[in-house]
Amino acid sequence: MNFRLIFKILGYILLVEAAGLLLPMGVSLCYGEGTWTSFAIVSLICAVPGLGLSRLRVGDRVQMQGRDGYMAVALAWLGLSAFGALPYVISGAIPHYVDALFETVSGLTTTGATVLTEVEHLPRGVLFWRSETQWMGGMGVLVMFLALMPRLGDGAVHLMRAESPGPIKSKLVPKVGDTAKILYGIYVGLTLGETVALRLAGLSWFDAVNHAFTTIATGGFSVRNASIASYGSPAVVWIVTVFTFLAGVNFALLYAVLRGQWRQALRSEELRLYTGLAVGATALVCLNLCVQTGIPLGQSVTDASFQVVTIMTTTGYATRDFALWPSFSRILLAMLMFAGACAGSTAGGVKVSRILIHLKSLRRELGRIVHPRHLSVIKMDGEVVSESVVATCHSFLAAYLVVLIAGALVVSWDNLGFEESFVASLTCIGNVGPALGALGPMSNFSALSLLSKLVLALEMLMGRLELFPLLVLLNPATWREK
Repeated sequence: MNFRLIFKILGYILLVEAAGLLLPMGVSLCYGEGTWTSFAIVSLICAVPGLGLSRLRVGDRVQMQGRDGYMAVALAWLGLSAFGALPYVISGAIPHYVDALFETVSGLTTTGATVLTEVEHLPRGVLFWRSETQWMGGMGVLVMFLALMPRLGDGAVHLMRAESPGPIKSKLVPKVGDTAKILYGIYVGLTLGETVALRLAGLSWFDAVNHAFTTIATGGFSVRNASIASYGSPAVVWIVTVFTFLAGVNFALLYAVLRGQWRQALRSEELRLYTGLAVGATALVCLNLCVQTGIPLGQSVTDASFQVVTIMTTTGYATRDFALWPSFSRILLAMLMFAGACAGSTAGGVKVSRILIHLKSLRRELGRIVHPRHLSVIKMDGEVVSESVVATCHSFLAAYLVVLIAGALVVSWDNLGFEESFVASLTCIGNVGPALGALGPMSNFSALSLLSKLVLALEMLMGRLELFPLLVLLNPATWREK
């Protein structure tokens, strides 16, 4: 284990966070708020150890290995969360550190679950920090580091693989640093596009920027108590729906479209299934709302489209209290929480690509029962998926279910019902945000016990990092040298 290299990377990440804290400090100063000192203090707290660690001397020939990458990513996200909670506590916005940690982890992991009963009374700088944590965590802080900071050579790919979502991880261009820049270029472009669209739809610049941050990151934090519903604008709802859907698409496909390779994007099996699930689920929820609740067709289409897309992409915005919808719609939304969107996007969940691999693996096993001697391989977009990737997908799903069930059991100690406990665990490990019942979209997580909040925060981190980095960190064998 190359601890000097790992801590050097942690130093750079703390410097990234220190720089990020300057933005909400500037917002606070612009609005004449005294909370700017909170961000200045925490920025200094991050910068001092960050500078010290970043100056650690590492040999020129030292290369990062896979285990080092997982370790660096896990420790970086834990450090970001621990330091990122301090502005809430120092400013008094969230006095209790565990609540502030829960809010910070929810932001960085783009989950959107909150312990705040209302947000409109908070200082603008604090609201901006909530949104910025989601934007930083959406594409990944380590990916930002690779785009901005000195390169690590060939070993940098281990950082990107450990932090990027999806079963198949590849570079868009030969150099990892250039891949990171392309990803962030698309990310920034989508954010700017939505900001302008929301401003034209009537939102203030502050509201437009904050909601663009949390939409493209598929996070779901809002600066309004009633979220998107507070604007009462169908235009705003559809703008958010469209950009949320785009944020759930594999960014490699968006890059292909920008290069004019439309056919390659349209041939993607994952994109076709993602689109099919979104359209099919919207139609079913719309039909269910029309038949069982009597909601007019036009309103049903808007509500169903918005809620299906924001839940499937694990954004978690709400214009209606879907916890009060018919059971069919609630169950369908819970299934979409589990599925998530495309790999290589900012969304959470299991990912559509893994579901595709599991379905194809199931079909292959059924075929082997009928034809025991027949040999077959699993293909995605015409290319063979290696057996190691298939095995990793199976291991991921097994670990995902174990963590999901364990989290639900812990939350159930707070005397919540089965539906509430299970969906609370599901929404946190899937980085979705709202749950059902007492933890539904019009409620929050403040009533949970200290233990439940800590466990759900850990689930959020595990879900965002696709389980393995934190599992590697917790594995005793990781700390033993050969």
